[in-house]
Amino acid sequence: MNRHLIHAVAGVLSAFVGAVAAPQPSFAENDGPSLIGTWSGHTKSIGDIYGLRTRDRTVHVTEQTDRRFRGYFVYEGGRRDFFGIVFPDNTSFAWTSTAAKSVTEGRILGDDHIAACYIEPGAEATAGCSDLTRIDKKP
Repeated sequence: MNRHLIHAVAGVLSAFVGAVAAPQPSFAENDGPSLIGTWSGHTKSIGDIYGLRTRDRTVHVTEQTDRRFRGYFVYEGGRRDFFGIVFPDNTSFAWTSTAAKSVTEGRILGDDHIAACYIEPGAEATAGCSDLTRIDKKP
């Protein structure tokens, strides 16, 4: 076998073994972006019962441990406490609650900018999205 070919193969194998043996980041080491704070903006929704609506929305994320978070928002029907998760892509997140009729899914659009959308099936079916800016980084 050619000496140059042997060195090339050895180099590739060494790089491969090094990559496989290298420690991978653990979940704890990769906590993801913080969503803690007060987020404010508008929700635009559509449904048969309420038609087209635009409402002010304020969401409070009060605690976060690694990728898991909790918070609440106030709406016409009262206060809704929720809990959620940031996905490993560090861009997507979702939240729900014990009383929820849907799951809210969102995207982190910038350090202080998120969008969160939901689709609620059933008798009061509605779909909507909130465009929110962080106005305070404290819970």
